[in-house]
Amino acid sequence: MEELRIGIAGLGFMGSTHLQIYQTIPGVKVTALADVDPVKRKGDISSVINNIGGGDNSKPLDLTGIEVFDNAFDMIKKEIIDVIDICVPTIYHADLVLAGLDAGLHVFCEKPLCRTPEELQKIREKLKHSSTFLNAGMCVRTWPEYAKAKELLDAGVCGKVRIAQFRRLSPDVSGNSWNNWYLKNEISGGAAYDMHLHDTDFICHLFGAPRSVTSTGAKAVNSDGAYDHIITTYDYGDERYITAEGGWCASSNVPFEMSFQIIGDKATLKLDHTGLHIYHRDGRIETPDTGDAALPTGWHRELHYFTGCLLKGAAPYDYQTPESIFSALSVVTAEIKSAESNQKTKVAYF
Repeated sequence: MEELRIGIAGLGFMGSTHLQIYQTIPGVKVTALADVDPVKRKGDISSVINNIGGGDNSKPLDLTGIEVFDNAFDMIKKEIIDVIDICVPTIYHADLVLAGLDAGLHVFCEKPLCRTPEELQKIREKLKHSSTFLNAGMCVRTWPEYAKAKELLDAGVCGKVRIAQFRRLSPDVSGNSWNNWYLKNEISGGAAYDMHLHDTDFICHLFGAPRSVTSTGAKAVNSDGAYDHIITTYDYGDERYITAEGGWCASSNVPFEMSFQIIGDKATLKLDHTGLHIYHRDGRIETPDTGDAALPTGWHRELHYFTGCLLKGAAPYDYQTPESIFSALSVVTAEIKSAESNQKTKVAYF
């Protein structure tokens, strides 16, 4: 394929971030976008609030050569794209994923892939009969420090892992999204489903699928009944102690935190605000190279990888498969059930 044509659904934080990344990738061209907001359709994203690694939203986007729609389904029907990149609120993901696959498009969908197990099953069935590919924006798998941690663990640098702790804590997200949808449980699933999922997914990526989970949390702090803060222990049937904590309840001026500490019998990996470091048992401290500085975030890396595979005609399933995406959604669903019941909950894999 000489040129890959991208259509972006949704021009909020992630959609505008994706657009600007695609505009730097050779062989890739954004040919269409869709958004319900007429202001954003003109390239004005000044109302968009950035997440970590976000750019300058005060400057209008360059939409030269991009056909603009107020409805993503109309964009799909126009047959002017090869890929649909879905960056709309979660409750709308499944219908667009299915429509994209039906139209013979490759699909990149922001996380979570969908809102319910029933939607997931429909996507799985559709994929069985599709000749195109699906990836989801589980960007932590490709985030430089996290990807390096996976590489180091696979190489045995830490030895046998005994304890691993992950944290993803955000300031208050009120007002940070279109119609404040992050705080609407039916639409987003709350912090447990929308943000904490990143660490659940990465834990599955590192250690495989847990047998059961034990979770506790707080809900209705900001949202309408979703878990705004959750803490989970993942049971692998052995002596490892694996936990993750995620939430978006802190005051708006509290810095965002994503961190981990992975303790092995040879060394400890620790990510904090100072970066990723290896603390060896013999007293040495290393700061590993996390890779290409030209690809500074997981968003850059996942989109470069996905489009690179499609341009070569290869399946983009090296670090992520559809089944692994489904698996992580199964685990976080069990976490929510555990928090609701206040009991250890076996993971029912969808």
